[in-house]
Amino acid sequence: MDFSLSTFENQNFQNISCPAQNLSSKEFYKCTFKKCDFGTCDLSGSTFTDCTFSDCNLSNIKVYKCSFQGILFENCKMIGITFSRINSLLINWKFKKCVLSLCDFSNLNIRGSEFLECEIRETYFINTNLNEANFSKSDLQASKFQNTNLEKANFVDAVNYYIDPTTNKIKQARFSYPGVLSLLENFKIKIE
Repeated sequence: MDFSLSTFENQNFQNISCPAQNLSSKEFYKCTFKKCDFGTCDLSGSTFTDCTFSDCNLSNIKVYKCSFQGILFENCKMIGITFSRINSLLINWKFKKCVLSLCDFSNLNIRGSEFLECEIRETYFINTNLNEANFSKSDLQASKFQNTNLEKANFVDAVNYYIDPTTNKIKQARFSYPGVLSLLENFKIKIE
């Protein structure tokens, strides 16, 4: 694949590894990436619009000022990504059955984002707007929510989350039993 071009449209990329070429400041429209290894690639300043990433390794990618609009990440491995540095205008994405570990979504307005059946481990959501976000059936072990807007968020069948209702907005958020009991953890009460 010739990555010397600056714009790619309706392209299918399959089984490629991060090439030696620079992938920063590129534009991808309606592209599909399947079983690609972008580990440690520099995607800074690139724009992805209406793209799908399926079964890809995106661990440790650099996403400074990167734009994501209408993106589906499915069955992707995403470790150590500082999403808090992306272009925050018009973010629109969905994560399905992905592994997100040691990532940072702090200070972003990602209202309505979907994290469905994902493993979200040791990931930061600090000062994040997650209003109407969907975390259903996700494992949020050791992830941190602080000063986060989780109003109308869906945590039905999510597990291993700890959300302090005194430091996060959770009005009309949806939870299921027994996970909802973790909301009381900060109060040091006994439930029998």
